[in-house]
Amino acid sequence: MAKINVQQTDVTILKINEDDYISLTDMANAKESESRAADIIKNWLRNRYSLEFMGTWEMIHNPNFKVVEFDHFKSQAGLPSFVMSVSEWIENTSAIGIVVKKGKYGGTFAHKDIAFEFGSAISVPFKLYLIEEFQRLKEEEQKQLGWSAKRELAKINYHIHTDAIKQNLVPAELTPQQINYVYANEADVLNVALFGVTAKQWRDANPDLKGNIRDYAGINELICLSNMENLNAVFINENMPQSERLVKLNQIAKQQMNVLQEVEKRKLLK
Repeated sequence: MAKINVQQTDVTILKINEDDYISLTDMANAKESESRAADIIKNWLRNRYSLEFMGTWEMIHNPNFKVVEFDHFKSQAGLPSFVMSVSEWIENTSAIGIVVKKGKYGGTFAHKDIAFEFGSAISVPFKLYLIEEFQRLKEEEQKQLGWSAKRELAKINYHIHTDAIKQNLVPAELTPQQINYVYANEADVLNVALFGVTAKQWRDANPDLKGNIRDYAGINELICLSNMENLNAVFINENMPQSERLVKLNQIAKQQMNVLQEVEKRKLLK
Protein backbone atom coordinates (compact mmCIF):
# COMPACT_ATOMS: atom_id res chain seq x y z
CA MET A 1 0.00 0.00 0.00
CA ALA A 2 1.18 3.50 -0.82
CA LYS A 3 -0.26 6.99 -0.47
CA ILE A 4 0.00 10.11 -2.59
CA ASN A 5 -1.25 13.59 -1.72
CA VAL A 6 -3.42 15.27 -4.33
CA GLN A 7 -4.53 18.82 -3.55
CA GLN A 8 -4.36 18.25 0.22
CA THR A 9 -6.16 14.88 -0.03
CA ASP A 10 -4.40 11.60 0.81
CA VAL A 11 -5.16 8.96 -1.82
CA THR A 12 -4.38 5.29 -1.17
CA ILE A 13 -2.91 3.00 -3.82
CA LEU A 14 -3.03 -0.80 -3.54
CA LYS A 15 -1.16 -3.40 -5.56
CA ILE A 16 -3.63 -6.06 -6.76
CA ASN A 17 -2.31 -8.85 -9.01
CA GLU A 18 0.69 -6.67 -9.91
CA ASP A 19 -1.57 -3.78 -11.01
CA ASP A 20 -2.08 -0.45 -9.24
CA TYR A 21 -5.58 0.23 -7.90
CA ILE A 22 -6.39 3.73 -6.65
CA SER A 23 -8.96 4.49 -3.95
CA LEU A 24 -12.05 6.09 -5.47
CA THR A 25 -13.32 6.59 -1.92
CA ASP A 26 -10.32 8.78 -1.06
CA MET A 27 -10.71 10.67 -4.34
CA ALA A 28 -14.42 11.28 -3.67
CA ASN A 29 -13.53 12.69 -0.25
CA ALA A 30 -11.78 15.54 -2.03
CA LYS A 31 -15.14 16.67 -3.40
CA GLU A 32 -17.52 15.88 -0.57
CA SER A 33 -17.40 14.70 3.02
CA GLU A 34 -16.54 11.07 3.72
CA SER A 35 -20.21 10.21 4.25
CA ARG A 36 -21.06 11.28 0.70
CA ALA A 37 -18.19 9.43 -1.01
CA ALA A 38 -20.31 6.35 -1.80
CA ASP A 39 -23.01 8.54 -3.39
CA ILE A 40 -20.48 10.25 -5.65
CA ILE A 41 -19.15 6.90 -6.85
CA LYS A 42 -22.67 5.55 -7.38
CA ASN A 43 -23.74 8.65 -9.35
CA TRP A 44 -20.64 8.39 -11.53
CA LEU A 45 -21.26 4.72 -12.16
CA ARG A 46 -24.85 5.26 -13.36
CA ASN A 47 -23.66 7.70 -16.03
CA ARG A 48 -23.83 6.12 -19.50
CA TYR A 49 -20.38 7.32 -20.58
CA SER A 50 -18.77 6.04 -17.35
CA LEU A 51 -20.46 2.68 -17.77
CA GLU A 52 -19.34 2.37 -21.38
CA PHE A 53 -15.78 3.29 -20.39
CA MET A 54 -15.67 0.62 -17.68
CA GLY A 55 -17.31 -1.98 -19.88
CA THR A 56 -14.87 -1.36 -22.73
CA TRP A 57 -11.95 -1.58 -20.29
CA GLU A 58 -13.24 -4.93 -19.02
CA MET A 59 -13.67 -6.32 -22.55
CA ILE A 60 -10.03 -5.45 -23.28
CA HIS A 61 -8.53 -6.75 -20.02
CA ASN A 62 -10.97 -9.32 -18.61
CA PRO A 63 -11.67 -12.53 -20.59
CA ASN A 64 -14.35 -13.53 -18.04
CA PHE A 65 -16.32 -10.31 -18.37
CA LYS A 66 -20.05 -10.94 -18.92
CA VAL A 67 -20.83 -8.84 -21.97
CA VAL A 68 -24.55 -9.75 -22.09
CA GLU A 69 -25.10 -8.43 -18.57
CA PHE A 70 -23.08 -5.32 -19.46
CA ASP A 71 -25.30 -4.65 -22.48
CA HIS A 72 -28.33 -4.85 -20.23
CA PHE A 73 -26.91 -2.25 -17.83
CA LYS A 74 -25.86 -0.06 -20.75
CA SER A 75 -29.40 -0.03 -22.13
CA GLN A 76 -30.66 1.22 -18.75
CA ALA A 77 -27.90 3.77 -18.12
CA GLY A 78 -29.01 7.36 -18.09
CA LEU A 79 -32.64 6.62 -17.22
CA PRO A 80 -33.92 8.39 -14.08
CA SER A 81 -34.78 5.04 -12.52
CA PHE A 82 -31.39 3.47 -13.15
CA VAL A 83 -29.29 3.02 -10.00
CA MET A 84 -26.41 0.59 -9.58
CA SER A 85 -23.86 0.01 -6.83
CA VAL A 86 -20.28 -1.09 -7.30
CA SER A 87 -21.08 -4.44 -5.71
CA GLU A 88 -23.92 -5.03 -8.19
CA TRP A 89 -21.64 -4.21 -11.11
CA ILE A 90 -19.00 -6.66 -9.92
CA GLU A 91 -21.42 -9.47 -9.04
CA ASN A 92 -23.39 -9.28 -12.29
CA THR A 93 -20.56 -8.77 -14.80
CA SER A 94 -17.55 -10.42 -13.04
CA ALA A 95 -15.72 -7.12 -13.43
CA ILE A 96 -12.12 -6.87 -12.20
CA GLY A 97 -11.37 -3.21 -12.88
CA ILE A 98 -13.08 -2.05 -9.72
CA VAL A 99 -13.04 -3.75 -6.31
CA VAL A 100 -14.44 -3.21 -2.82
CA LYS A 101 -12.14 -3.73 0.16
CA LYS A 102 -13.34 -4.17 3.74
CA GLY A 103 -11.56 -3.29 6.95
CA LYS A 104 -9.52 -0.41 8.30
CA TYR A 105 -8.09 0.59 4.92
CA GLY A 106 -11.21 -0.43 3.01
CA GLY A 107 -13.16 1.39 0.36
CA THR A 108 -13.75 1.26 -3.38
CA PHE A 109 -10.61 0.88 -5.48
CA ALA A 110 -10.28 1.01 -9.26
CA HIS A 111 -7.52 0.16 -11.73
CA LYS A 112 -5.49 3.26 -12.45
CA ASP A 113 -7.01 3.60 -15.94
CA ILE A 114 -10.50 3.76 -14.47
CA ALA A 115 -9.42 5.89 -11.49
CA PHE A 116 -7.94 8.52 -13.79
CA GLU A 117 -11.25 8.64 -15.65
CA PHE A 118 -13.13 8.95 -12.35
CA GLY A 119 -10.89 11.92 -11.56
CA SER A 120 -12.91 13.96 -14.06
CA ALA A 121 -15.93 13.55 -11.77
CA ILE A 122 -13.98 15.35 -9.04
CA SER A 123 -12.48 18.14 -11.15
CA VAL A 124 -10.15 18.55 -14.11
CA PRO A 125 -7.33 20.02 -11.95
CA PHE A 126 -7.69 17.14 -9.48
CA LYS A 127 -7.44 14.59 -12.31
CA LEU A 128 -4.29 16.20 -13.71
CA TYR A 129 -2.63 16.47 -10.30
CA LEU A 130 -3.59 12.85 -9.58
CA ILE A 131 -1.85 11.67 -12.75
CA GLU A 132 1.19 13.81 -11.98
CA GLU A 133 1.54 12.52 -8.40
CA PHE A 134 0.99 8.92 -9.50
CA GLN A 135 3.76 9.24 -12.10
CA ARG A 136 6.06 10.74 -9.47
CA LEU A 137 5.37 7.75 -7.20
CA LYS A 138 6.19 5.31 -10.02
CA GLU A 139 9.47 7.13 -10.72
CA GLU A 140 10.44 6.87 -7.06
CA GLU A 141 9.59 3.15 -7.06
CA GLN A 142 11.79 2.62 -10.13
CA LYS A 143 14.68 4.40 -8.42
CA GLN A 144 14.26 2.19 -5.37
CA LEU A 145 14.05 -0.90 -7.59
CA GLY A 146 17.25 0.18 -9.32
CA TRP A 147 18.97 0.66 -5.96
CA SER A 148 17.87 -2.79 -4.78
CA ALA A 149 19.06 -4.42 -8.00
CA LYS A 150 22.48 -2.77 -7.72
CA ARG A 151 22.70 -3.79 -4.05
CA GLU A 152 21.97 -7.42 -4.99
CA LEU A 153 24.60 -7.26 -7.76
CA ALA A 154 27.13 -5.99 -5.24
CA LYS A 155 26.26 -8.91 -2.95
CA ILE A 156 26.80 -11.41 -5.78
CA ASN A 157 30.16 -9.90 -6.67
CA TYR A 158 31.00 -9.96 -2.97
CA HIS A 159 31.11 -13.78 -3.23
CA ILE A 160 33.55 -13.54 -6.14
CA HIS A 161 35.65 -11.22 -4.02
CA THR A 162 35.62 -13.43 -0.92
CA ASP A 163 36.44 -16.52 -2.99
CA ALA A 164 39.59 -14.82 -4.29
CA ILE A 165 40.52 -13.93 -0.70
CA LYS A 166 39.93 -17.51 0.43
CA GLN A 167 42.03 -18.99 -2.37
CA ASN A 168 44.95 -16.57 -2.10
CA LEU A 169 45.09 -14.78 1.25
CA VAL A 170 43.80 -17.18 3.92
CA PRO A 171 46.43 -19.66 5.11
CA ALA A 172 45.11 -23.05 6.26
CA GLU A 173 46.52 -22.65 9.77
CA LEU A 174 44.55 -19.53 10.71
CA THR A 175 41.80 -19.66 13.35
CA PRO A 176 38.20 -18.72 12.38
CA GLN A 177 38.66 -15.37 14.16
CA GLN A 178 41.82 -14.65 12.18
CA ILE A 179 40.10 -15.65 8.94
CA ASN A 180 37.26 -13.22 9.67
CA TYR A 181 39.85 -10.52 10.20
CA VAL A 182 41.34 -11.19 6.75
CA TYR A 183 37.94 -10.88 5.10
CA ALA A 184 37.08 -7.72 7.04
CA ASN A 185 40.47 -6.25 6.23
CA GLU A 186 39.94 -6.80 2.50
CA ALA A 187 36.41 -5.40 2.68
CA ASP A 188 37.91 -2.27 4.20
CA VAL A 189 40.30 -1.99 1.27
CA LEU A 190 37.22 -1.39 -0.88
CA ASN A 191 35.58 0.84 1.75
CA VAL A 192 38.63 3.09 2.00
CA ALA A 193 39.16 3.15 -1.78
CA LEU A 194 35.55 4.19 -2.47
CA PHE A 195 34.22 5.87 0.68
CA GLY A 196 37.47 7.05 2.28
CA VAL A 197 36.77 5.35 5.64
CA THR A 198 36.84 1.86 7.17
CA ALA A 199 33.67 0.12 8.36
CA LYS A 200 34.57 0.87 12.00
CA GLN A 201 35.27 4.54 11.29
CA TRP A 202 31.86 4.84 9.62
CA ARG A 203 30.09 3.11 12.55
CA ASP A 204 31.85 5.35 15.06
CA ALA A 205 30.77 8.43 13.08
CA ASN A 206 27.17 7.18 12.69
CA PRO A 207 26.20 5.42 15.96
CA ASP A 208 22.45 5.94 15.41
CA LEU A 209 22.30 4.31 11.98
CA LYS A 210 21.58 0.60 11.53
CA GLY A 211 23.42 -1.61 9.07
CA ASN A 212 26.71 -0.71 7.46
CA ILE A 213 28.18 1.89 5.15
CA ARG A 214 27.13 -0.03 2.03
CA ASP A 215 23.46 0.00 3.07
CA TYR A 216 23.51 3.79 2.71
CA ALA A 217 25.39 3.92 -0.60
CA GLY A 218 23.81 5.53 -3.66
CA ILE A 219 23.18 3.73 -6.94
CA ASN A 220 26.38 5.08 -8.54
CA GLU A 221 28.42 4.00 -5.53
CA LEU A 222 26.93 0.51 -5.66
CA ILE A 223 27.76 0.22 -9.36
CA CYS A 224 31.32 1.30 -8.65
CA LEU A 225 31.59 -1.03 -5.65
CA SER A 226 30.41 -3.96 -7.75
CA ASN A 227 33.10 -3.24 -10.35
CA MET A 228 35.77 -2.82 -7.68
CA GLU A 229 34.97 -6.18 -6.08
CA ASN A 230 35.58 -7.87 -9.41
CA LEU A 231 38.79 -5.94 -10.01
CA ASN A 232 40.13 -6.55 -6.51
CA ALA A 233 39.48 -10.27 -6.99
CA VAL A 234 41.57 -10.14 -10.18
CA PHE A 235 44.34 -8.19 -8.43
CA ILE A 236 44.39 -10.68 -5.54
CA ASN A 237 44.65 -13.60 -7.97
CA GLU A 238 47.59 -11.80 -9.57
CA ASN A 239 49.30 -11.58 -6.13
CA MET A 240 49.35 -7.77 -6.18
CA PRO A 241 50.28 -6.38 -2.72
CA GLN A 242 47.45 -4.86 -0.74
CA SER A 243 49.03 -1.40 -0.63
CA GLU A 244 49.27 -1.31 -4.42
CA ARG A 245 45.73 -2.61 -4.79
CA LEU A 246 44.38 0.12 -2.50
CA VAL A 247 46.03 2.90 -4.54
CA LYS A 248 44.91 1.39 -7.83
CA LEU A 249 41.34 0.80 -6.66
CA ASN A 250 41.09 4.35 -5.32
CA GLN A 251 42.16 5.73 -8.71
CA ILE A 252 39.61 3.52 -10.47
CA ALA A 253 36.87 4.53 -8.01
CA LYS A 254 37.47 8.24 -8.65
CA GLN A 255 37.47 7.72 -12.41
CA GLN A 256 34.30 5.60 -12.44
CA MET A 257 32.39 7.88 -10.08
CA ASN A 258 33.22 10.88 -12.29
CA VAL A 259 31.95 9.01 -15.35
CA LEU A 260 28.75 7.89 -13.60
CA GLN A 261 28.05 11.39 -12.31
CA GLU A 262 28.53 12.87 -15.77
CA VAL A 263 26.11 10.35 -17.23
CA GLU A 264 23.58 11.29 -14.54
CA LYS A 265 24.00 15.00 -15.29
CA ARG A 266 23.40 14.42 -18.99
CA LYS A 267 20.17 12.53 -18.19
CA LEU A 268 18.94 15.42 -16.04
CA LEU A 269 19.66 17.92 -18.81
CA LYS A 270 17.59 16.01 -21.39
